[in-house]
Formats: sequence, structure tokens, C-alpha cells
Amino acid sequence: MSALLSVRDLRVSFPSRQGMFEAVRGVSFDLGRERLGVVGESGSGKSMTGRAILGLVRPPGQVAAQALTLGGQDILNLPERERRRIRGRRIAMVMQDPKFSLNPVMRVGDQIVEAYRLHSGAGRAAARLKALEMLEAVRIRDPERVFQSYPHEVSGGMGQRIMIAMMLAAGPEILIADEPTSALDVSVRAEVLRIMDDLVRDRGMGLIFISHDLNLVAQFCDRVLIMYAGRIVETLAARDLHSARHPYTQGLLNSLPRLDAPVDRLPVLERAEAWRDGPLVDASMTEALPGGLR
Repeated sequence: MSALLSVRDLRVSFPSRQGMFEAVRGVSFDLGRERLGVVGESGSGKSMTGRAILGLVRPPGQVAAQALTLGGQDILNLPERERRRIRGRRIAMVMQDPKFSLNPVMRVGDQIVEAYRLHSGAGRAAARLKALEMLEAVRIRDPERVFQSYPHEVSGGMGQRIMIAMMLAAGPEILIADEPTSALDVSVRAEVLRIMDDLVRDRGMGLIFISHDLNLVAQFCDRVLIMYAGRIVETLAARDLHSARHPYTQGLLNSLPRLDAPVDRLPVLERAEAWRDGPLVDASMTEALPGGLR
């Protein structure tokens, strides 16, 4: 499987009163034409990794890496003008909450048209047809009506579909989805996931799916990276997630309530200092690291 995106020793740091704080520490992975899940607690560095790939970490934040390549092209050291050409056209990102990502004073259709014209150079009439086509592709029943709507006039689920339509209009090679279903109810979440899955498969794209929902990632993704304290501690096939070997991953899984195995009290995850800088656990390793559940 050829890599669409290669990341080697990615680091994101911010100055603080105690010195430089590393929010992302030495993250390395390859992304092919697959659905790659990235999971972990809030603050583990998941979203910051996605933003760093897109060049969205602003000063005083600092991004460094041994290599950050898109289709073999270095994108870490590109001038800002070149980075802007890549965003949306080759890599797109769907943020967590569409209500904060969409411009509240612009109609939905105008925002999709503007984004598509920026990356494609198409005329307004062609861009309008493309916007309607994309709204239909994400299974919005009345594209014409939604095209003329403002963001506050649509539901959360529809807003998320609009964001997906906008991000995929230019035909990017990679989609980074940052908690795209966290604010949705179960039925709408399933529909949005089906839409993303169909679009990614039909277009042969790579998907980085950032989430804190381990069960969802196990069902939806092909491969999973587990992040803790800014670094990857375990990587494994999604189908093997519930057989994870790292005690941190095991602790996250066991902290989830289960209808088929009810307990009086969920266990508490006891973190070990060794996890911060210990070796990466992959599917071929059998040794457990210290720490675990209490």
C-alpha cells in the first residue's frame, strides 16, 4: 500500500512559564487509502496532530518533524502561499462543530461555492452546480432549499453534512475528520458515518478519523493509533482493538459501560509514568507495560 501521507517524528510545542511544552511528541505514521482512527483522551494531542499536518498551528506554536510528505512532496517547509493551495485541494479537514466552522452571516451555498472556486478556479455558475451536486452527495433531500439557508437554520447533523460537502467539493486526496459525530445523536451519527465511508471508498481517499469513542472507531476504521500524552503508545488493526495489549488502551476500553457485562462500579485508570516515554506497542508485541486498572 503506497502512502498518501508520511509523518516522521512530528513535534508541536508551545512556550510556557516552565519552558517549552510539547503537545505532540515524536508522532510517526503512514496513511494509505484507508480509514485511520486516532483515539485518546482530551489533551492527548489528537487534534493538534491534524492541525499540524495542515499547517494550522500558529505562532507562538512551533512545528517540527524529520519528514512530513504528501505523495512524496515535502509540505512541512512550504511557503504559506503554497500551503494554502494544498489545504482543501489535497488535504481537507472537518472540524468538530459545524456551528463554529460555518460563517453565520453567509448562506450555506455561498460558502461552498466560495471554497470550491478558490481551489478549482471555476466560474460561479459551474461552482453553484458543484455545490448542489455535493449537497446531494451527502444525502441532503432538498439541496436548493439548504443552498439558500443560513447555518442557524439547519440542524447539527445537516450542518455536519454541509461541512463534509464543502471539504470534499475540491476532490482532496485526504480528509481529516476531527470528532465529526461527537455532537450528533446515534441515528444521525450512523448516517453521517455512512456518507463519509461511501465518499472515501468511491473516491479512493485516505481518512484520518479523530475520535474519543473507541467502540465507534473499532467498527468504522481499518487501523487505529492510540495517543497518550502527545505520543502514540499503541497501533493495531481496528478489528483487534478490543484485544489491545497496552494497559492505557485496556483502561480506556474497560472504562466504557457495557450492557452485556454490567458492573456496580467502573474501574479507575491508574496511569504509569513509564507510559509517557515507553516503547510503542504494536500488534506483534506481547509484553505489558506497568500501570493499569485499579
